[in-house]
Amino acid sequence: MSTSSAAPLATDVSYAPQSNGSMQVYLTGYSYWDNTPRGSAQIARPVLHRQAGGTGTYNDPITVAVGHSKSGGRSRMDFPAGMRFYFPNLQKYGVVEDLCGDGPRPQNGPCHSGYQGLAWLDIYVGGRSTGEAASNRCMRSITGVQNVVMNPTPGYPVQPGEIALSTCRGA
Repeated sequence: MSTSSAAPLATDVSYAPQSNGSMQVYLTGYSYWDNTPRGSAQIARPVLHRQAGGTGTYNDPITVAVGHSKSGGRSRMDFPAGMRFYFPNLQKYGVVEDLCGDGPRPQNGPCHSGYQGLAWLDIYVGGRSTGEAASNRCMRSITGVQNVVMNPTPGYPVQPGEIALSTCRGA
């Protein structure tokens, strides 16, 4: 991830949940292979899953990682754990269950500061069974500015399955 062109949103970024609101975000993916710790599906803020995953349906949304800031040893998430999104380009629902950005000052990283004024979301693509190279291709193929629906209702079109095995097949 290159952050040279990233423009910080603010020193302390936080996005208020809106009812069925749409917004543009910078979407990236993370996989089993580049998660922290590497080679795991561990997540920091479990809500619906014990580890990163999901099929992308409303009832089984895919884990999404969001930026956060640390102060006094506590992390403040940019979006609340449990917040749902719908990703029209992927035809998947997602749920915030993980943190994006490591180290003692994650607020200085791209996940929290955003990308060209947009919020940064990082969706779990899976990839354990596809291998690292295929997971990397998948993540590159979904990276970019996309529209998302915040706090979506059920009923949007869904292509169920792990992103690396469904949406990115052949990527």
